[in-house]
Amino acid sequence: MIRDITLGQYYPGGSWVHRLDARVKIIATLLFIIELFIVDNFIGFAVAAAALAAVIAVSRVPLSYIVRGLKPIILILCFTFALNMFMIDGTILWQWGFLKITREGLRKAVFMAIRLVLLLIGSSMLTLCTRPLSLTDGIERLLSPLKRIGVPAHEIAMMMTIALRFIPTLLEETDKIMKAQQARGADFETGNLLQRAKSLVPILVPLFVSAFRIAQDLAMAMEARCYRGGENRTRMHELRLVGKDYLAIAMMIGFLALMIAESVLL
Repeated sequence: MIRDITLGQYYPGGSWVHRLDARVKIIATLLFIIELFIVDNFIGFAVAAAALAAVIAVSRVPLSYIVRGLKPIILILCFTFALNMFMIDGTILWQWGFLKITREGLRKAVFMAIRLVLLLIGSSMLTLCTRPLSLTDGIERLLSPLKRIGVPAHEIAMMMTIALRFIPTLLEETDKIMKAQQARGADFETGNLLQRAKSLVPILVPLFVSAFRIAQDLAMAMEARCYRGGENRTRMHELRLVGKDYLAIAMMIGFLALMIAESVLL
């Protein structure tokens, strides 16, 4: 289960999506998330899913690798689905005691499940197809206009990227700790949900110690390389928009217009 989480990981490749400017991919991801919350019918979700499928096909990231990242949120999906299905009033389709399924609740539950799946896959595509360094540069460039009002754009971008980069690192450390404790007789697989959750408590202390150790090593490495923040820093590869980036921007604007028109007309 730990190894199934793909959020924050980078999948190396040389596809058209990988070569796009990081700023374009960040903006495209944000617009895609906005579009998911604009849509409120199956046709809109089908169009959004088709667009996401096209991006996945062009990126050449294996579909099995992306779907694997959905396994850790199955419990969250089921809980969200059940909560919406049983807690929303409307036309009753089935009732047993205080439990009831309504037409509006079932519709809301399906929409929410689809929205969460597309949201996770779309967000994962950003990190899967963008190098961490490029992601940092893209966030900083997008936040750079805020420097005029005193917002530390570089520091914010650095913290966001380090947080994303730490996700797979901490997952790997968690997997190592679990295997070490299993070799000493720990059991994380048997028992009910509450018992299995309690068995994970002993993992937290060594995980926190490992996280602080990794953070200290990172800080020492940055100091050894004379890192002093974003002032007067130069880059080996400057971000520049080229033809494929402008094409992606045009496609993104067209898709947003299509989603807005579809939500208004339907």
